[in-house]
Formats: sequence, C-alpha cells, structure tokens
Amino acid sequence: MGVVGVGAYAELARIDYRMAMPIPAQLDYVHAAAIPEVFVTAHEAMMHLARLKSGDSVLIHAAAGGVGSAAVQLAYATGATVYATTEGSKLSRIEHLGADVAIDYKTQDFAEVIADKTHGRGVDVVIDFIGEPYFARNIASLAHGGRLVQVGILGGWRQGKRGARTHPLSAPANHRHGHEIAHAAGKHAMIQRFREHWLDRFEGAGSLEPVVDSTFPLARAADAHRRMESSRNVGKIILTMHPEDSP
Repeated sequence: MGVVGVGAYAELARIDYRMAMPIPAQLDYVHAAAIPEVFVTAHEAMMHLARLKSGDSVLIHAAAGGVGSAAVQLAYATGATVYATTEGSKLSRIEHLGADVAIDYKTQDFAEVIADKTHGRGVDVVIDFIGEPYFARNIASLAHGGRLVQVGILGGWRQGKRGARTHPLSAPANHRHGHEIAHAAGKHAMIQRFREHWLDRFEGAGSLEPVVDSTFPLARAADAHRRMESSRNVGKIILTMHPEDSP
C-alpha cells in the first residue's frame, strides 16, 4: 500500500518504492487502501507540524472524514484530549474512534464549547479543513502558544470583508506544498515518519482502525464521488477492481 500522488484511478499504477509500505498481516486490500493517504496526512499535520504530544488538547474539524477520522485516532493514541466537530448523526461514531468531546457543528458553536470545556484556556492544536468560515473561531479557540494547521480550505480561502485586510489561507499551504510535500525527498520522509511511529499499531488488540465507509467498483467512480459529495460518509470511500464488492 502507498501514496501514488496521481493516477490511482486505474487497474494498474506506478509507485515510487519509497512511498510504499507493507500491508499489516491482518488487513485485506480494501482496508489497506484506507490507510496511507489519510493517516500519513493526519500524522504529518498533527504530530510532525503541530507537535502534538501526550497531555495536549486538540480540536479536529471534519472528524468524520478520511483524514479527520484518522487524526482522532492518532490523537487518542498519543494521549491527547480530543475535541472533534462533525454533524449530529455521526457523533457516536467519532466518540467510538476516541473523541473525548464530539461537537455538532450544525447546532453548537465549537468556539463556545472549547471555551466552556477548557475554562477559557483553549486548545494546544487545531486541525482544520474548512478555512475562512472557521478562521476567527479557530484562533479564538487556541491556547497561548497554540498551533493551527490548515490542511484544507473547503469553505473558502480569504478571511475578511471587501476592502478589509484579508488573510490568504491558501498561501501557507501552497508554500509548504512547493517546498517539501511536492518534493520527492519530503514525501519519502513523510512516509518514513509515519511507518516508524504507527505502522505496527494496525495489528493486535486496541489497534488503529482503517475506517471504511463504503466500496464502489472502479466503473462506478462517479457514484463514489456522489457519496462523498453527499457528506453522508464516515471514513474512506474505496474504489475496487471487482463489481461484486459494490454496496
């Protein structure tokens, strides 16, 4: 299993051997496919960049998504206090993965919940995928010296009204992309860091769990995208080579 960058929607794909990892013995190919991209990204954002450690607290947004559900598990396994946002129907699933406090972003203001639960201190780390709509509240939710890692910008990329000072949230992501993530040596290092810290944790009791929402044969890739766009999924949507694997 591994990360190919582009070209994975195919029966055959070419991969740099340094981006490959052995599949843990107890996992099949479907569950193995749910590991590399999301767990490597979660580790890189939360552990390597944000330096999360045992005893810290972290707010993870979009916690039912692929990277979010991986981040919740890694944070829990690290010994951090985990706050996680998702929609109401998914709260119990996120708690099962390790969230101490699951927040319904549709009915609760996460910044108010963080302020209440931390007695105004805030959290040490925020992992965000949304961008502009969450930016001000993310900053307000951080403790002194806290770290915000912007993994995605699904909700937009500028903070501020017309004529006001704006924060181009895409700039840091593009800068990082250009100077390490897009660089071969940087990508190899990301895989190595993940392998050293977590790969053996996918075996045995109490192990990490690749979260598979559903599977679709490659010929139904459009249906898989519709499933993702519906926001009903928890975890990864996997494309398979066999029609009989479809839901």
